[in-house]
Amino acid sequence: MSDDFNMSMRKFLKQVGVTSQQAIENAVREAAPASGKTYKVKAVITIEELGLEHVVNGEIEG
Repeated sequence: MSDDFNMSMRKFLKQVGVTSQQAIENAVREAAPASGKTYKVKAVITIEELGLEHVVNGEIEG
């Protein structure tokens, strides 16, 4: 893979990580106290042109 591709992909993934963390933190802050709670989380990355749908499931503990 080219350097341009790698840099572009890393930039996108960094944006996904940062903006997702901010959205999750805001949602938890606005909800009831999160202490001791576990939230099921699901992230989906799609690239329609490539027929890619990547799903990651996990949990976040409050």
